[in-house]
Amino acid sequence: MIRVCLVDDQTLVRQGVRSLLELSQNIRVVAEASDGKQALALIPQIAPDVVLMDMRMPVMSGLEALQIMAERGDMPPTIILTTFDDDQLVLAGIKAGARGYLLKDVSLEQLVDAIERVAAGGSLVQPVMTQRLLSGLERMQNDFVSLDRPDPLTDRETEILRLMAGGYSNKEIANSLGVAEGTIKNHVSNILSKLGVRDRTRAVLKAFELQLV
Repeated sequence: MIRVCLVDDQTLVRQGVRSLLELSQNIRVVAEASDGKQALALIPQIAPDVVLMDMRMPVMSGLEALQIMAERGDMPPTIILTTFDDDQLVLAGIKAGARGYLLKDVSLEQLVDAIERVAAGGSLVQPVMTQRLLSGLERMQNDFVSLDRPDPLTDRETEILRLMAGGYSNKEIANSLGVAEGTIKNHVSNILSKLGVRDRTRAVLKAFELQLV
C-alpha cells in the first residue's frame, strides 16, 4: 500500500483527489494539510511514501515547504500538484527536489501511475513537458547546478538515461535490461557524477538540454 500525504489549501480539491485515490486498491491518503507549515509538521510524523504538494497556498507556499524539507534532508518523494501552467514555479519546485508535476485536472489513471512511479523511485520529467521546461531552465541556468560540459556518457549510460527520461525506476530499468538493480544504481551514480547534478530529475533535464536523449 502506497501511503500518500495530500497538501492543498482548497478543501474541495483535497476531497476530490482523495475520492479519486479511494478508487485505487494500492494507494491510500493517510494525511492532509492545508498549507506548507502544516505539511512541515505532519510529514515527519506520518512518513508518507509520496507527497502531493500544491505550490500556491497561504501561510506558507508549497515551494517554501519543499525548500525547507530539502534543507532538513527529510523530503519524501514529492509530486507538485498545480492548476497553473507555471513553468518557473515548476522548475523552482524541481530545483528544490520535487520529482515532477501534475496538473489538477489529471485523470485517475494518470494520477495513480504518477504516484506508483514516484514511489518506486521514478520521476515525472517526461518529454512532452520538457521543451517548455527547458525554455524556463535557460532563465534559471545560474541557479541550476550542473556541468556546462559534462563528461561523455557510455552507450549503456545513455541508454539508461533515456529510460530515466521515461520516468522508469531503477528496478524497472534493471528488469528491462536484464541486469541486477545494483548495477543500475551504479550506472545512475556515474551518470549523475558525469553530468554534475545531484539527482535523477536534474539529470533528465540536463540530458534534454544537451540533446543527449
